[in-house]
Amino acid sequence: MFVGDSMTIGSTGDFTWRYRMWQHLNAAFDGPYRIVGPRHTLHEPTEGTDTSSAYADPGFPAEARRHLAGWGEGWLHMAPLIGDAVRLHEADTLLVSLGLIDLGFYTNAGQTAENVRRFVAAAREAAPHLRAVLMPVIPNVRAAADAAFGAECARFNELLAKAVADLSTPASPLLLASEPAGWETCRATYDGTHPSEWGEHLLAGAFADAMHQAWGVGGPYTAGSPAVAVPSP
Repeated sequence: MFVGDSMTIGSTGDFTWRYRMWQHLNAAFDGPYRIVGPRHTLHEPTEGTDTSSAYADPGFPAEARRHLAGWGEGWLHMAPLIGDAVRLHEADTLLVSLGLIDLGFYTNAGQTAENVRRFVAAAREAAPHLRAVLMPVIPNVRAAADAAFGAECARFNELLAKAVADLSTPASPLLLASEPAGWETCRATYDGTHPSEWGEHLLAGAFADAMHQAWGVGGPYTAGSPAVAVPSP
């Protein structure tokens, strides 16, 4: 199950990094798998709602569009939702990219880290053997321009790493993903925050490589293969 904010849900006309991960899993995963979640749409900017079905590739199948992501939603919003989502959709692996919205509008680093712990506890109550990959807050235009906000992002990432270390267990492992290699906001985003097509591949690759290296799931993210061809940056 993909869990995230605006960078994960995407908006009208996007491929999304979820699509890139679907392509990768089809090429690299040895065995059947399912993408699950209670939502399936994109954000529609003209209406300010998460109601669009206009993916860049109309052939992206409905069953692979599933997710738990929302424009403007963060750890604060997902912690109360994750238990039911995991239980109802029988998720066993979460790929989570959250935090920027929390820090930008709702909670400080310490409060956001507490919501991470609430999220993990609720997910495990629903599925005790759940595993998850958690993405830190990645470079963005506001953090670059606002030193105080940048420091808060850095502090949260430290607390996130500590939460992963504290909470990971053999029965329910947690991974801290690495910041996507080569992430430069001028190339990896179209507006300083949301991923460009290049950025979508970088995000998918960071999650895919974490799962492969730690758990042997799938294979390395192979940019340039027919299934996951990366556009020129």
